Amino acid sequence: MVRKPEEIRPRVFKFALRIINLCRSLSKEEVNKILIRQIIRSATSIGANLEEAAGARTRAEFINSTNIARREARETHYWLKIIYEVNDIKIKRRMEEVLVESNEIVSILTSTMKKLRLNTS
Repeated sequence: MVRKPEEIRPRVFKFALRIINLCRSLSKEEVNKILIRQIIRSATSIGANLEEAAGARTRAEFINSTNIARREARETHYWLKIIYEVNDIKIKRRMEEVLVESNEIVSILTSTMKKLRLNTS
């Protein structure tokens, strides 16, 4: 279990790589092409924003970047659910673990933001 916000960065990096590899296995029909662009953008943005947070000069910058990462994680989870629904059973089976990981990342970042907001008040 991730205990500190900075510990999630390697996990999110691996998650982005899993998303990219998943996208490589999807059929290249038009709907998947659109979804692939969307999910790769949002999945890689999670880690990019956590890297920004790690380099933040102020607490406000840290909170803002972490919150953006949380929102991108939620968006990524949304795109994953759509990809899951519009693809065949072979892809669905492959996606089950990725969906669980996505949900866990959203939960961790949501919990992190709640703690940050409590400590800011």
